[in-house]
Amino acid sequence: MLNNPFAQVKKGKILVGMSGGVDSSVAAALLVEQGYDVTGGFIKNWSDSKDLWTGECEWRGERRDALRVAARLGIPLLTFDFEEEYRKRVLDRMFAEYREGVTPNPDVLCNEEIKFGLFFETAIKLGFDGIATGHYARVRHDGDKHQLLVAADLAKDQSYFLHRISRESLSRSYFPIGDFLKKDVRRMAEDHDLPVASKPDSQGICFVGKLDFHEFLRLRNAPMPGEIVTQDGKVVGAHDGLDGYTIGQRHGIHVSKDGKAWYVADKNREKNQLIIVPDREDPLLYSKSARVENVHWLNQAPQDGRLDAVIRYHSDRVPSKLVGERLEFEKPVWAMAPGQSAVFYRGEECLGGGFLAEDKLDSVE
Repeated sequence: MLNNPFAQVKKGKILVGMSGGVDSSVAAALLVEQGYDVTGGFIKNWSDSKDLWTGECEWRGERRDALRVAARLGIPLLTFDFEEEYRKRVLDRMFAEYREGVTPNPDVLCNEEIKFGLFFETAIKLGFDGIATGHYARVRHDGDKHQLLVAADLAKDQSYFLHRISRESLSRSYFPIGDFLKKDVRRMAEDHDLPVASKPDSQGICFVGKLDFHEFLRLRNAPMPGEIVTQDGKVVGAHDGLDGYTIGQRHGIHVSKDGKAWYVADKNREKNQLIIVPDREDPLLYSKSARVENVHWLNQAPQDGRLDAVIRYHSDRVPSKLVGERLEFEKPVWAMAPGQSAVFYRGEECLGGGFLAEDKLDSVE
């Protein structure tokens, strides 16, 4: 049996974010098993997605599953309609940043603004002692110190998406499945006879679901056609807007020349040109440093500035040094995409992070 993450935590009233999926359902089951006063909380954030089989709004089916799990566990389930705030705080911001030519991460925004923002604030107002979710991460509560740690299952670790949550929400948050492997979570769902035990994992944008993102983007951002060019300025194709592409992208460029695989390497916003290169190892795709904006620290920043940086979800850690806003990489990093998060680690602890700025300095020659 893996370590009990709640052994040193005083039992109290916990509001568990229940999405109708396996992970959050097991998180609720573990808290009930540990003797907490548990209430489930279903968040309705998006009503435009339709279930392909029933034609109804997907959130209704997800809520039904959450209700079935809550009934099985003998706990109440509250429903919170945050759709208006989700559109304002997450989607509007996401579309605006795409229009500016950068690539934001909506799951990072959703955790900061909704799950550990509005949902947490609502829970405290309702008299709960804290919240819990089905994220694969861990939190160490030690007196007044609270640390966000990577999950036991590194293949599923979601600390990258949690690095911007507030210190206050971290101090009252619990991740019951963070000490377990995914296969163990599936087994526990079966052991607890949860009705979602065999349900597939969800994919896609937080709360919106799996979709054709390019089409989703065009719902709000109008096409702005331009040229696709090589590094030397030769026109080789056309695009319908720079917002539909990210640095390092290979698929969806619709350029075929000499049987080569082309990669997005840069964007010239003044000329509305998408710059591509025919080689994954092209120097234009590598950067030796980056400017990081709006850095958020979950605890005190390291005095020596030394840390490991992760510049996209599941990319390798790169030993780095942060001096002011400048992040110096020990070795060049591939496909640094402005707007994405640079997340900082030391050992198993997630320290925080910031957003990669638009200027791309010190490309590898």
